[in-house]
Amino acid sequence: MKYDFDELVERRGTGCVKWDESPSGDVIPLWVADMDFAVAPAIQEAVRRRAEHPVFGYTHVQDDYYVAVISWFRRRHNWLIRREWMLYTTGVVPAMSVALKALTMPGERVLILSPDYNCFFSSIRNNGCEVAESVLRFHSDSNRYEVDWQDFEAVCADEKTTVFLLCNPHNPTGRVWSHEELRQMSEICHRHHVRIVSDEIHCELVMPGHTFVPMGVVDADAVILNSPSKSFNIAGLMMANIICRDAETRRRIDRAININEVCDVNSFAPEAVIVAYNDSEDWIDAVNLYLWDNYRALCDFTTRHLPRWKVMPLEGTYLAWVDCSACCDSSATYADRLLREAHVWLNPGTMYGAVSGEGYVRINLACPRSVLLEALERIKKTV
Repeated sequence: MKYDFDELVERRGTGCVKWDESPSGDVIPLWVADMDFAVAPAIQEAVRRRAEHPVFGYTHVQDDYYVAVISWFRRRHNWLIRREWMLYTTGVVPAMSVALKALTMPGERVLILSPDYNCFFSSIRNNGCEVAESVLRFHSDSNRYEVDWQDFEAVCADEKTTVFLLCNPHNPTGRVWSHEELRQMSEICHRHHVRIVSDEIHCELVMPGHTFVPMGVVDADAVILNSPSKSFNIAGLMMANIICRDAETRRRIDRAININEVCDVNSFAPEAVIVAYNDSEDWIDAVNLYLWDNYRALCDFTTRHLPRWKVMPLEGTYLAWVDCSACCDSSATYADRLLREAHVWLNPGTMYGAVSGEGYVRINLACPRSVLLEALERIKKTV
């Protein structure tokens, strides 16, 4: 089936965070990570079909949900999951928080690869723990961000470090970690008795030439957090999975889910997940190709019109990480200026690390190409 991702779907006035939180009506929001594309037709139909029943009460997640998730990861990523390993909750961020509650004590350290998803910082601190940043380094020879393995191991060796919180694929740098990199992370963590929790919400958003590897394939003891919410643009339906093989760890996480009262999902979410995984694989493949073309359009435009910008390589996610340090001393001030003068809303890099993100902005590419190019034209006129 052919999908029209160039279609302009009007989202203003729908209670949309991305568009309705804009300070003025003509702002182009390329900040929060959701897509402006219409959801896959099979998902739309499943939600409509469920809405025809006049009662939206408490929901029992049935067998076909688990079958769909297990089948997807087996055929798509060669990862064999058992039903008893699975817990569900309302989203990956709540899943992250309950995993940290189950696996840490207040005052312990949680390792992240910085710059990193901003909710990692808040979730760690909200659980009374300390953020331990190992800063990723961009290497011109490999043309990508890489782990500083010596520093990574030094943080793991600290007796206060008990959990490594991984973002796989990585937001905001766009890395898709290789099997060898994941293996090395796993070996170092095991050597120092550090548990791995891997946020894999972007796992289906992978650009041509790259392959996503679940950490669960490499390390059977890792706790995996995933959801189709980001890749299939159904974040508003609120559902995610926690996959944990170890029964005692799973019991502790399940207890934390109930302590935090994030154990119930809405009536529509399981139906949407089932058809996303069973009937919408061609849709996500088409989305990835469109996102790749958007990324290439961004690179072409900046080369011709914004030469002081350096766009980092994109391997996964739909979030471009752009070095704008040649244009500014402060990425927060720079992003604020673009919002005020160009009416384009980007995320300043300091959201993802006060030091490691300075001099960068993050751009959401998941929009019709005409919207992206209009935003870039506005930025060109401003800077």
